[in-house]
Amino acid sequence: MVNEEEKKLVLARLENMPSNMKLSMGGTMQLSKTEMLEHVKKGDEIGKKIVKIQLNYLRSIAKQYS
Repeated sequence: MVNEEEKKLVLARLENMPSNMKLSMGGTMQLSKTEMLEHVKKGDEIGKKIVKIQLNYLRSIAKQYS
């Protein structure tokens, strides 16, 4: 389950990414920045996966600097 604070953090991160950025999921699906934002805002399964991926990335970065 994704809480609102995590969702807000990921939305802010995505908003600040370049508009031409794409995310490849599972090798078969490619999402644009706009599509990622829509899925996260909806809170659907793809949006939840995006949040999980982004949070895992942020945690790994934080671990490197702690």
